[in-house]
Amino acid sequence: MYTPRNVSVSEGNLTYVDYGGRALAIVDWQRRSSDIYSRDPELAYEASYLFLLSRIGEFLDGRRMHRIHAMALCYRGKGVLALLPMGGGKSALTADLLKYPELQFLSDDSPFISADGRLHAFPLRLGLLPGSEQEIPPEYRRVINRMEFGPKVLVDYRYLAHRVVAAADPGIVFLGYRSLGTACRIESAGAAECYRSMITDCVVGLGLCQGLEFLLRSSTAELAGKVGIAASRLAIARRLFRRSQVYRLILGRDREHNSREVMEFVRRRLG
Repeated sequence: MYTPRNVSVSEGNLTYVDYGGRALAIVDWQRRSSDIYSRDPELAYEASYLFLLSRIGEFLDGRRMHRIHAMALCYRGKGVLALLPMGGGKSALTADLLKYPELQFLSDDSPFISADGRLHAFPLRLGLLPGSEQEIPPEYRRVINRMEFGPKVLVDYRYLAHRVVAAADPGIVFLGYRSLGTACRIESAGAAECYRSMITDCVVGLGLCQGLEFLLRSSTAELAGKVGIAASRLAIARRLFRRSQVYRLILGRDREHNSREVMEFVRRRLG
């Protein structure tokens, strides 16, 4: 099986994943383990990290806990989600909003939704583009060069640990977009837009490491089993959206203005 990032070959209990000749992962399904080899420590780190995320997601999918590709914070027990495309600025918006002490942290990229539509924390390290990390103390920062998307500044979980809350009830869902203007706008969102976002950001999980399980387990029977998972993801995403206030969020180029507008809107709607 081929993707732009890697090639996968299965033989018996073993699956070999070749990352363009720069790294090799050998997955042993009988031992339930994976060995990753590379002369590039950053590539080995990223391949290991993505593999673990995929396996964790697959494990919790089977327990009807599904990831959604979104920034997630908590305000007075209510969740505040912003769904933005990969590279759309979720982590930067998270960092800016966490300057407001009344907000707590769930995840900057992939919170879990349970069967009742509640949001659950999945607090990983914060990933920022170079140039947006100046306010983070150096001891919490690390720069890695990713396989495809260039360098990223990783902010250690310890920097955010005291702000993490375990879960939040549905509150506000922002369907995020970028614009070239400086102003930030918040508008009503339509039903078709909501369903499109549910499909891309939860069911398919664009931007999440949810394709790796298809790469590693590609038999017809195992892929057919994913249909039930997709239906469960859609049902739970619908429950979250129905219990939330849903708006379109158009972010401008001024980060401070973006975070201030979002915070004031959240206070008005959930305060």
